[in-house]
Amino acid sequence: MLKQLLSSNAILKNWMILIRIIIGIIIAKYGLEIFNHDKMKGNVAWLTDIHLPTPVFMAYLGKATELIGGGLLIIGLCTRLASIALVINMAVITFLMGKGEIWGSDQLPFLFLLLFASFIFYGAGKWSFDYLLFDKKNKY
Repeated sequence: MLKQLLSSNAILKNWMILIRIIIGIIIAKYGLEIFNHDKMKGNVAWLTDIHLPTPVFMAYLGKATELIGGGLLIIGLCTRLASIALVINMAVITFLMGKGEIWGSDQLPFLFLLLFASFIFYGAGKWSFDYLLFDKKNKY
């Protein structure tokens, strides 16, 4: 009992699951802006101002990625694939739209990028659909 309590491995596993669910909720909330016409108009105008190609498509693609990717993170399904898409999304926001100012106004998208990158390496954890569906140890 004491060994498990003092082990960083047990704490890390549960902590990463909690972070995956919370960050999924947060990013899905940002993705819900896809249903807000005024916010989407603002996003399209911003993308137009920085001369990104096909700004309407890119705005809706980014918000759909946040909404779907966040939902997948919450339930832990296809976590690594969703995280790859979200890393790309946050990289575009941080480095193209925000000019890479990670010490200034673009800290939040960059922190999201780092968190999503950690899920690429770590996976969804034990409390997830990925674990139930794809973990070989669970099927024997």
